[in-house]
Amino acid sequence: MEQIFGGGIIWTIFIGLIAGLLARALKPGNDKLSLLWTIVLGIAGALLAWYIGGAVGWYAPGEPAGFIASVVGAIVLLFLYGLLRKKKA
Repeated sequence: MEQIFGGGIIWTIFIGLIAGLLARALKPGNDKLSLLWTIVLGIAGALLAWYIGGAVGWYAPGEPAGFIASVVGAIVLLFLYGLLRKKKA
């Protein structure tokens, strides 16, 4: 996890929370998530951004994902979650 945000576990949780909150605020609609799932959303968004950014060549191996990319990754995950939720209903 240290390579995702470039810090320790507490830093990762904190930035994950901020990225998750921003993603939920920027994406239209009502995404009801608990605080824990908001943190998971932010961290997963960072993982997605780090993985895609590394594959495209934006990040060198071991370089952390950027904060804005983490928020964008979390927004993408929220959209995907919304699509999956609609299919079930």
